[in-house]
Parts: sequence; C-alpha cells; structure tokens
Amino acid sequence: MNLDTWKPSQGFCRSQRIREVLDPENQNSQGLFCYIILAMHNRFNRIWAIPISILILIGLYYVPPIHSRLAWRLESLRTQIKYMVNPPEEAIFQPTQQAQVDLAVTKMIQTLQATVTPEAMASSFGAATAKPRPPVTPTITATPLPATVMLEGIKYEHQHGRQNYCGPANFSMALTYWGWEGNRDVIGKAVKPIDKDKNVMPYELQDYIIDNVPGMSSVIRYGGDLDMLKRLVSAGFPVVAEKGIYELDINGKYGWMGHYAFVTGYDDTQDLIIYQDTYQPEGSEPGPNRRIKTSTFIEGWRAFNYVFVVVYPNEKENEVLTLLGPLADEQWASQHALSVAQAESQSLADIDRFFAWFNVGTSHIALLQYADAAIAYDYAFSVYANLDVNDSIRPYRMMWYQTGPYKAYYYTNRFADVINLADTTLNDTISEPVLEESLYWRGRAYYMAGQTDLAVKDYRAALSVHPKWIPVTQAMQDLGIQP
Repeated sequence: MNLDTWKPSQGFCRSQRIREVLDPENQNSQGLFCYIILAMHNRFNRIWAIPISILILIGLYYVPPIHSRLAWRLESLRTQIKYMVNPPEEAIFQPTQQAQVDLAVTKMIQTLQATVTPEAMASSFGAATAKPRPPVTPTITATPLPATVMLEGIKYEHQHGRQNYCGPANFSMALTYWGWEGNRDVIGKAVKPIDKDKNVMPYELQDYIIDNVPGMSSVIRYGGDLDMLKRLVSAGFPVVAEKGIYELDINGKYGWMGHYAFVTGYDDTQDLIIYQDTYQPEGSEPGPNRRIKTSTFIEGWRAFNYVFVVVYPNEKENEVLTLLGPLADEQWASQHALSVAQAESQSLADIDRFFAWFNVGTSHIALLQYADAAIAYDYAFSVYANLDVNDSIRPYRMMWYQTGPYKAYYYTNRFADVINLADTTLNDTISEPVLEESLYWRGRAYYMAGQTDLAVKDYRAALSVHPKWIPVTQAMQDLGIQP
C-alpha cells in the first residue's frame, strides 16, 4: 500500500470508529484522521442542505400547476403586509403645479355651486366650448318595452382561478352570446397576458374584436342610462357595463373596486337589473342571472361615467345604432355625459360627488377639452381628500381603472402632476407597481421633463406587465429603442 496516497473511505472510517468504541485504548492517528473526515463531511452536508432545499423549492414553485395555486397566495400575503404598514385609503394626491391658479379655480367653482343652477353650470363650465356638430335626431320608436326581459343563450363564465379576470370573462360572454367559440382564457392571453395586470379597459375589448374576431363589432359610449339599457336588452343585445362595487377582495380587505357587469335582463315589476356576475365570493349569491336593485346598479355605474359596451355582428350595426338613438353619435354621447356629470356634481354629496366631478373631467377628455378636464380633476381630488378616511368610503383603486387625469395634466404641460399622481398610484395604492397605464404616462412625463433614462425604465416596466403593448412599444421606437 502506498501510504503517501492512501485516503480512508467513509466505510473505513466507520469501521475504525466501531473498533474504537469496542477498544477505547486503540486511539491511533488513523482513527483521529477519520474523526476529522467525518466531521467535515457532516458539516458540508449541513451547510449545503439549506441552499439546495431552497433551489428545489424555487424550482417546484415554477412548475405551472403549483405556481398557479401558490402565486396569488404569496401576492396576497405581500399585499396584506404592505397595506398593514401603509394603508392605501390614506393615500392622497394633491396637485402641486399652478397652485395660485388652482386656488382661484376652486373659489370660482365654490361660487358657482352656491349660485348657479345645474343647467347654467353645464353651459358655463365647458359645454359652450364643445366643437359644433350637426344635431342628432333620435330614431327611437315609442314602442312600449316589456316589463320583464331575461335573455337566453348566455354561456356563463366566472373569473375564479385567475387573477383580476372579470374583464376577459365578461368580454367572452359578450362574444359567445353571438356564437364565438372562444372563452375567457382566449381573450385573456391577448388583453391580459400577465396575471399581475390589474385591469382590462373597454377599448382593449374593442381592439381585440377588431384584430381577432372577424364579422363582429362593438360600440363604446359614455353617458348610458336605464332606458338605453332596456331598449337594447329587450331587442336582444346584452350590454357590458363597467361599475364600482363594495366587496371583499382576495386579500380579505373590504373596499371599493371596479367590476364589469354583463347586463342580460331587467324586471320592472321589482325594479331590478339582471346581470351575469363573474365574481362569486364565498357566501354570495350565484353569479348567473344575479339580480340587483336598479338604484344600486346606477350608484355603481356612476363611478365610471355610465360607460357601456355593446358587442354585435356586423350585419346588425344599423339596428344597434337605431336603438342607441342620439347616443350613437360619440360626440353627442360625450357631451350628454358631461351635462349629466355637471348636474350630479351639484346635487350629490360625499363619494358620489367625487365620482361626479371625476366624470366631468372624463367627459371633457372625451371631448378633447384638456384644460377644462384638468380643472375638474383638480376639484375631484380635493373632494376625495376630504372624504372619510375609511377604506369603504375612499375608492383608492380609482386610478387603476381610469387614466383621464394623466391625459388632462399631460396635455396641459403639467408633467410634475402626472409624475406625482403616478407615484401616489404606484407606490401608495397597490402592493407593487404593476399598472402599465400609470407607468406609461409617467414615462411620457419623464421624457417631457428631460429625464429620458427614467422614461425608458418606466416603459420597460410597463412592458413587463403587458408585453407588446402598442402604446409603449411605439413610444420606445420613437426614441430609437427596440422594446
């Protein structure tokens, strides 16, 4: 045996250890060497056991069936911790630019509130600046509507098992009603490719139909009302409405959130709206053909300026436009929504007053009246700041769903306010900054403020939430950067 190269094996060391136990006096140098080898081996195992276990767990986490079950739970835990430390209902945005002008505007609005009728308010606060349009003659007949309607042929879909999936589920029902053969996941992969994306906006449904569903079309308008809903539904055209609800979210936190409702009927005998509700939290009524009091429906619908979407086959377009009457004209509809919002801003209080003033701004945006919109949003945010600091009152998720204030401030060169509003939204109202619209508009504002590096960073962050999103890819290409 070559003693210079010989090394004892673990088996040898174990045998040597046994002999030493049986014969304690046999303590030679070879036994001591075995002690050292075994100790080092055991220590090596202990040191590497933890990191190897962590790597195995990480690998298992990303196995699709496991990931789909655990990802939302981890996000929920992170959200609960952040909300505990930094309650989102306490987040307040205060415009910082043009402070003296804003103060003067606020005083002016307060004077108008005290002395001017809603009709005069509508005339003096923007209606007179609308672009002239030819008058629209309603083409609605006076045929009495049935007292009760509930459309058949609805292929109900829920949103559970996915994160923030009410948009794809409702949009899918709107299409399958007309024979489309897809489902919520088919639409979701296109309009919401990443689970963390919090919202799908109405225009994204419209774009999806244009790009992917030949033979189908849609119309989006602000300023809807109950009569319009009933006319369309009774004629066989269900309506997607975006509205606010008070509900427990997946984190167990009660508060206000945006939600789509697929309206498929009504019952005037009981003053009810019938709709398909994709959200079925534990203990709630079943989602299919859910009934809601008309007043409650209107109250929720107000939060989104009474916006609605009608999906229909191309060959039925004339029928839909006839049923819409003057709302068929987009300019007329936006002006009508403005008048309604201005009147409600004078007659409502508390959170409904906030929604009304926000709607004034949104309607001005639709009419491309950005300066008027900025004034309205300024006032809406001041109303918001004075609401009860309670998560069931303050709708801190508002900017998750509507981006009008970004446009108003951006197109009036108030880039600091765009950035500050996005900061509040991304940092204080959500557990992680995954709102692509907020990232996009902050990026645009950064660029206009001469901070191109921060703009590109926000654009890339937006694409991580919504890959291949056209507004961002276009913005980056304009900078000579490939997304």
